[in-house]
Amino acid sequence: MAETPSFKREMLATLPSLRAFAVSLTGRHDKADDLVQDTIMKAWAKQESFEMGTNIKAWLFTILRNEFYSQMRKRGREVQDSDGVFTERLSVHPSQYGAMDLEDFKKALDSLPADQREAVILIGASGFSYEEAAEICDCAIGTMKSRVSRARVRLQELLDINGESDYGPDAVSAQVTSHPHSA
Repeated sequence: MAETPSFKREMLATLPSLRAFAVSLTGRHDKADDLVQDTIMKAWAKQESFEMGTNIKAWLFTILRNEFYSQMRKRGREVQDSDGVFTERLSVHPSQYGAMDLEDFKKALDSLPADQREAVILIGASGFSYEEAAEICDCAIGTMKSRVSRARVRLQELLDINGESDYGPDAVSAQVTSHPHSA
């Protein structure tokens, strides 16, 4: 097994991304860790079916996603965060505007339908192309583009974003930082 060290190295390099995707699917860090572990075990057992030089990240994300939905089918229910427990666990209490904005974003992201949340995370946060994300989700490229578009529109609505002026510091902070103090 001359390729094992290279396979292992490439697989381990994807762990942070896999864990982030798993958290987005499961809503809980402990469940995400279990899902990543199951994914790595399956990938290790099936490493001969992976062709070195191809996209191992997409291959592992596909395994993780399939394992997640397989577990959901076995349980016969979907994970929901109706009482906000998942959202509260994701971050500490905000100490500045950026942290509050991030908390608002996490809540908005969590409120998206699962297929849109998954699509926007694969494209926007994990860096996959539409083609790769469509392959991971086993859907058409047009479906993936539609999901991302709907997710982005919905996030803008939820976050009350109307244009570029809604990004960055608020009006008061902008005045303080853009005008030099007179001596």
